Amino acid sequence: MTAAGQTPVQCAAGGSTLPDLEAAVREAIAAARAGLGEGDIDLALVFVSAAYGAGVRPVMDGLSDLIPARALLGTTAEGVLANGAEHERGPAVAVWLARLPGATIAPFALQYGQTQDGGTFVGWPRELETGWPEAAAVLLLADPFSFPVDALIDRLEEDHPGVPILGGMASGGDAPGGNTLVVGSTCYDSGAVAVVIGGAVRIRPVVSQGCRPIGRPLVITRAEANVIVELGGRPALERLREIYGELADADRELVRSSLHVGRAASEYRDAFRQGDFLVRNVVGADPESGVIAVGDLMRTGQTIQFHVRDAASADADLRRLLCDSRDKAAPAGAIVFTCNGRGTRLFDAPDHDARCVRDCLGPIPVAGFFAQGEIGPIGSRTFLHGFTASIAVFETA
Repeated sequence: MTAAGQTPVQCAAGGSTLPDLEAAVREAIAAARAGLGEGDIDLALVFVSAAYGAGVRPVMDGLSDLIPARALLGTTAEGVLANGAEHERGPAVAVWLARLPGATIAPFALQYGQTQDGGTFVGWPRELETGWPEAAAVLLLADPFSFPVDALIDRLEEDHPGVPILGGMASGGDAPGGNTLVVGSTCYDSGAVAVVIGGAVRIRPVVSQGCRPIGRPLVITRAEANVIVELGGRPALERLREIYGELADADRELVRSSLHVGRAASEYRDAFRQGDFLVRNVVGADPESGVIAVGDLMRTGQTIQFHVRDAASADADLRRLLCDSRDKAAPAGAIVFTCNGRGTRLFDAPDHDARCVRDCLGPIPVAGFFAQGEIGPIGSRTFLHGFTASIAVFETA
């Protein structure tokens, strides 16, 4: 609930599928502006489909003239979301605007470079040099070809532990230089753009990996790099076969087609439940040695649990997490960073994630894009994900 006398967070979103990009941007801005009403804009996000082709950069260069906001971020993407609709292919624009009374807002652009002392990030905003605001969160849009997001996450986890980072990797280009990122009046084709937000606004992370666990949690008793050699003192593949033998036929099929390993985000638990694991792909197994290879580093002593993913699991997981979020505070709006492997590539019907957010949280303004990697926290740490919906839910503090 909003405290007496406190001005609430206000959000609005608009979309357009007009074939002319400048007209589409103006239409989407007008729709969002109508929802927000008159007054200053504190935060604006613009997501533009790469289907507009070579005309994207000139229009994105002029976004700050069309949206005079304290902070403006934008990116090209394979597809975009606007309110209850997902535009996976073809031309489309999504615009999300917010009025954030009492918020601290610090936008910036980062580039990564090498020095004699190793890699470094350049571009941190001066207003954060004296300290970060209370209840800070980071919204981040990054180029997958030029920016090491994992290294940035590690840096921020070290310098500002517990600060959630939410965002996605630009998906509009298929080669270096093919993406366009915007912060304020400046465009980039590499690096990352971001904004730190804190103070009298809360950004609640909702990160749905779309999987469900099978079997029971097991402790890795031997691992080598990304290979699990033993689980509970026995060959890893032997343990998996044991679990497989106890499954229903439908789940056995999912093991054959979409098996994953979840490693516990925190070992300091007496019991584990769905959502307590960072999910990674199983990339191979060797029947002779009994080892299982995973798309991440594994460590002896970690707790893992096998997971499977399908449309039903992804739907149930997202709805469960959104309902938990709704019960904690009244949402004002949401930004959705969803994997480009979701949408109709995963679900039977279109608009799944966009509609699911509004089904569970109410008819709030929603915008976002289909990303080439999604950023969000599991437990108290942030990770780069795949096949995930990472959602920033805005609330009044």
